[in-house]
Amino acid sequence: MHIHILGICGTFMGGLAALAREAGHRVTGCDAGVYPPMSDQLRALGIDLIEGFDADQMTLKPDLYVVGNVVSRSRLPDGSAKFPLMEAILEAGAPYTSGPQWLSEHVLQGRHVLAVAGTHGKTTTTSMLTWVLEQAGLNPGFLIGGVPLNFGVSARLGGDHYFVIEADEYDTAFFDKRSKFVHYRPRTAVLNNLEFDHADIFDDLAAIERQFHHLVRTVPGTGRLVINGLEESLTRVLSQGCWSEVRSFGATVSDFVAEGAPSDFKVLQAGQSVAEVQWAIGGVHNQLNALAAIAAAEHVGIGPAMAAQALATFENVKRRMEVRGTVNGITVYDDFAHHPTAIRTTVNGLRRQVGEARILAIFEPRSNTMKLGAMKSQLPWSLEETDLAFCHSGGLGWDANAALQPMGARAQVGANIDEVIAQVLAHAQPGDHLLCMSNGGFGGIHAKLLSALNG
Repeated sequence: MHIHILGICGTFMGGLAALAREAGHRVTGCDAGVYPPMSDQLRALGIDLIEGFDADQMTLKPDLYVVGNVVSRSRLPDGSAKFPLMEAILEAGAPYTSGPQWLSEHVLQGRHVLAVAGTHGKTTTTSMLTWVLEQAGLNPGFLIGGVPLNFGVSARLGGDHYFVIEADEYDTAFFDKRSKFVHYRPRTAVLNNLEFDHADIFDDLAAIERQFHHLVRTVPGTGRLVINGLEESLTRVLSQGCWSEVRSFGATVSDFVAEGAPSDFKVLQAGQSVAEVQWAIGGVHNQLNALAAIAAAEHVGIGPAMAAQALATFENVKRRMEVRGTVNGITVYDDFAHHPTAIRTTVNGLRRQVGEARILAIFEPRSNTMKLGAMKSQLPWSLEETDLAFCHSGGLGWDANAALQPMGARAQVGANIDEVIAQVLAHAQPGDHLLCMSNGGFGGIHAKLLSALNG
């Protein structure tokens, strides 16, 4: 069939497009503000991308429109539709569905689905788990909200039996306000952690906990829930009812515990040493991610020792502490961190790696939650281990200077990318680590910094 995807450049919809293409469908799509890595991946697959959401795309006459959650019934100030194509689809009574629904019906049906949910670490943990299954010869299909370096693509169909998916709690579509992950019906579900996020669609933490419990309700009795034992929020989720086997990780009384430094640690199961992970990945958060992957892999018959052996060759994910270049002894990194907790753990991971060297954090509060200012008071805490911080404040409805005021002279704010770059260049010196953090393209700041440093 011919499917036309609205919002095709999001990490989820882009992965779905790759799966549909691999399954033999004709795939076209549209989006606004197309940027890498997804746009590069789609073009490499030969998928036609149309800029914008104009109604004239109806002339494509696809068999089905797959609608991303970026699309809404919003109106512009002049009263016209923000997404004219969606209005035309509704007027014509043309067939449409959501991405998660399409995936559920056309890809996941009849497979053992391993789903990884959580506020942080979903992409990395999903990538780790997929790599473990791959190394064990299980040929898993996968859909990941990023590009794992071990695979070079964000999605593939794989064999007929196993499918690993990043399970996002964000809503499905404007016509289906359930979390995406409710559609996936996993047999193995990882609940990695749970904090307040997505302030644009959730009123409070309890509202997100309720959605996580909807996911728990879909796991069969012979399924397994892998739970972070350090999270009170997840304890509350399970207290609402649990019908499956539970394996915990992280806390001292958990089923799976790490002993040692994040880059070289023993895995204890029920108090007994069962494996050792030695790898090039840093950060306590990644140590916990590894435990989650090991506990989930065990459910499909992969022992902890084999899982640890696979993790030794895990190469992380594009845009997760990715070194973009070094000029005059100054290293520039690209990272996806955007929630205060993710920023803090990312900075901490780099701090453990570089010791006393200076870290200059360069970030933009770009997610809907951060744009609303719901977590602005946590920013100084999240940047505690940095030496200097530079904030791009374009498009914010709150005062970034006031929010960062507790950091004093260590923090600066720029209204546009050029201003931020000028501020960074005035302070950067050989030996510094420039950590750029955003969940978007960040105006190509990484390349611009490297070019400017080259001078």
